[in-house]
Amino acid sequence: MSFNCRFAPSPTGPLHIGGVRTALFNWLLARKNKGKYFLRIEDTDKERSKDEFKKQIISSLSWLGIEHDGEEYIQSKNISKHVSIAEELIKKGFAYECYCSEEEIHEQKEKCKKQGIPYVYNRKWREAKDLEIPKGVKPVIRFKSKISGNTIIKDLVQGERNISNSTIEDFVILRKDKSPTYQLSATVDDHEMNITHVIRGDDHMINSFKQKQIYDAMGWNVPNFAHIPLIHSEQGKKLSKRDNASKIDDYIKIGIISDAFRNYLLRLGWAHKDKEIFTKQESIDLFDLNGVGKSPSKLDMSRIYSINETYIKTIDEKDLFNFFKEYVSKYKKPIDKSKEAVLLKSMSFLKNKAKTLEDIWNNAQYIINDKIEIDSADKKLINDLSKKIIQDFIKEYEKLETLSKETLEPVIKSLINKHKTNFKAVGQPLRIALVGSKFGPALYDIILSLDKPKVVNRLSIFK
Repeated sequence: MSFNCRFAPSPTGPLHIGGVRTALFNWLLARKNKGKYFLRIEDTDKERSKDEFKKQIISSLSWLGIEHDGEEYIQSKNISKHVSIAEELIKKGFAYECYCSEEEIHEQKEKCKKQGIPYVYNRKWREAKDLEIPKGVKPVIRFKSKISGNTIIKDLVQGERNISNSTIEDFVILRKDKSPTYQLSATVDDHEMNITHVIRGDDHMINSFKQKQIYDAMGWNVPNFAHIPLIHSEQGKKLSKRDNASKIDDYIKIGIISDAFRNYLLRLGWAHKDKEIFTKQESIDLFDLNGVGKSPSKLDMSRIYSINETYIKTIDEKDLFNFFKEYVSKYKKPIDKSKEAVLLKSMSFLKNKAKTLEDIWNNAQYIINDKIEIDSADKKLINDLSKKIIQDFIKEYEKLETLSKETLEPVIKSLINKHKTNFKAVGQPLRIALVGSKFGPALYDIILSLDKPKVVNRLSIFK
């Protein structure tokens, strides 16, 4: 069996975490089964669709390594086909023109509201033999939904779902301006693209029942549906686009690594035994819909940081440096190329205690900047004893012909003994002078990452 999957976002806002996970699951299912994964931009909402959001969607998916096959499929380019299918449905007796005014529809909705029942269009124009078509009123086109019986969908995640056809209204497929609605466009495009598997949020379940009726009316093969549970916020509420933690850009900006974020999304509602960390290839090889849970997943920022920290600690340092460079190029000031070799060599310790690329950036400021700033609180820690220790260190440091931890350790020990103090009393003023703060990488790492003249120059301000 061939596998053709798609992700179909609307460019009406930035890509959010729920959409990305949907894209990931579709991509994984296609790649696992040697199939195709397509990106369809559903831009038929002309007023709200923006090119900037389309670009953001494409770049975010690319950042995560979710690459689609072929060119992006732009839904608005296929509107004429959507309209022709609506006309065909009318000819076949599966759709009809509805001339109800907006006032009539509003009255029907208010009546249902007062009775405490869900609104369902009353099908006034379904059999309109005795009705007079009002002048100057443009009709909408409604699909003639089944009135009796039940419809069953064998969902690949939720199991068999069965609903009464009477609960599905005669939904609109063409608006008064002849523009197609989502139900029609999505169905026609999925058919045209030979989509075999539709994975989407379980809030689309009712849409699948509506769309199945269009498939059946046209005599088309119905795709396999898989409805995945939604993602909830840390407070347990449905995550919406308005939530601060919902947009992908929010995670990129704080320095989450793309591989780590993809790993987190994979585990957000899917499991394979007790395994937590997956390479990209392992994700493809092991993914299946049987591992998708039926309950909503909860966003967990602490878990995102934890997985990101694991990746920072364990991935190849050249790869980490490349992630760091990409992050800095987008969100920070450019790094002088002359500093790149030192930064690459220093990744081994700059990554210590770092949960994000932002943390590495902060740890690396003393390398990136030629001049460092020492805040007033840390300056106060440099007392007369500290200044003597710094002066004595400079004298011994300048005598060293080779620099290593092995040659530096005796110098530090001799200062501890000479001034009858401890490592903190020696190390803290040196660290403050070299990086601008009492916090930072290990002392030996700092000294060895800077060239000799720079170490002497920074320490000399406390002579």
